[in-house]
Amino acid sequence: MKEISALRGATTVENDNIEEIDIAIKEMFQKILELNNLVEEDLINIHFTITSDLKSRNPAASLRNANFCSDVPLFCSQEPEIDNMLKKVIRIMILCKKEKNTLRHVYLNRAAILRKEYAVK
Repeated sequence: MKEISALRGATTVENDNIEEIDIAIKEMFQKILELNNLVEEDLINIHFTITSDLKSRNPAASLRNANFCSDVPLFCSQEPEIDNMLKKVIRIMILCKKEKNTLRHVYLNRAAILRKEYAVK
């Protein structure tokens, strides 16, 4: 049996609207699968967080709308408000069946400044 590990990522959008959130979620999720050689059967669950300035779409709905993860439990919550925090951020944490030392976390767009070592272009 494969080890269970947590895989992280984050992205940002410029505007709070359904289309931009859908695009950002699909891009981040596909990049995570690609860089980690994962298939949906490797996923245990996914937890999203969003900053309070994003109100138009739940990222879990975006993922389902893109026809991903129909059998994977999804959950979304709001990030705590912190002074000077980065705005319009969507974070993801995926529990998956994969060896921890092989994982590549994915930080896209303006979220790359949160974890420069995991920035993906």
